[in-house]
Amino acid sequence: MIANLVQLAAEEEQNPLVPPGPELLVGTIAFAIVFFFFWKKLLPNINKVLEERRAAIEGGIEEAETMKVEAQSVLEQYKAQLAEARHEAARLRQEAQEQGATLIAEMRAEGQRQREEIIAAGHSQIEADRKAAASALRQDVGKLATDLAGKLVGESLEDHARQSRVIDRFLDDLEEKAEAGR
Repeated sequence: MIANLVQLAAEEEQNPLVPPGPELLVGTIAFAIVFFFFWKKLLPNINKVLEERRAAIEGGIEEAETMKVEAQSVLEQYKAQLAEARHEAARLRQEAQEQGATLIAEMRAEGQRQREEIIAAGHSQIEADRKAAASALRQDVGKLATDLAGKLVGESLEDHARQSRVIDRFLDDLEEKAEAGR
């Protein structure tokens, strides 16, 4: 039992967190070799890969910014062209409306002129027909009046000049009575 206690006491003096001297020396040398290997071989490769990734990311960001600026420029051009096209369409609509209004006004004026020509032609035709009817009526009335007068008087009134005077006087009297009655 004493031997056990001595052994326990010897173990208590050793700190479990601090390794014995020879292990510490071997561990430090092994660590230095591994660290040196990492420092000389692995760390440059890691730094190279990280630098390439950083360059690729920065290049990608720069390219994305360039593309964004270019896309913004194209968008602005598109918007400008769209606005210009809308303006042009509005201008063309306005011109078409103005041309349509002008054409309608011209057609109305032409229709009015044709209507007035037709009315004037109709009035002149009516006037010519009225004169022809009046002349025919005068002849018919004159013939009837002459025949009637000849029957009343008992002699023939075949003298053309006399007939014409009698007829004119008779018709003028009728017209005067008709105008007085109005």
